[in-house]
Amino acid sequence: MPIVIFELPDGTQRKVTADSGTVLMQAAVSNGVDGIVAECGGNASCATCHVYVDARHGELVGPPNDVEDEMLDFTAAERRPTSRLSCQVQVSDALDGLVVHIPEEQV
Repeated sequence: MPIVIFELPDGTQRKVTADSGTVLMQAAVSNGVDGIVAECGGNASCATCHVYVDARHGELVGPPNDVEDEMLDFTAAERRPTSRLSCQVQVSDALDGLVVHIPEEQV
C-alpha cells in the first residue's frame, strides 16, 4: 500500500498508508489529517480539500480535469501551478512516497 505524506504549514508531516484506488482526501480524512475539511464529501464542489502537490510528483499526479480546474479558482488559499483537489487525485502504487502540502488557510 502506498504511503502519502501530508505536510502541514508548520512543517509537521503525517505519513499515512492509503489503499490504491482511493483518493487522497479519503486517506487524509480516514487518518485525521488536519486541514482536509472535505465539506462536499469528494464531489469536487467545495475546494475544502485543496492541496499543493510537491513539485517532484506533479507529473505523476497529472493535471486537473476541467471541473476541478474551475473549482481551484475558488480555493481559500492561493492557487498555485501544483494545486489540486485531493478528492480528485486517485492513489496508486506509482504515487508511493507522494508529498502534498496543506495550505495554511485550511488548517
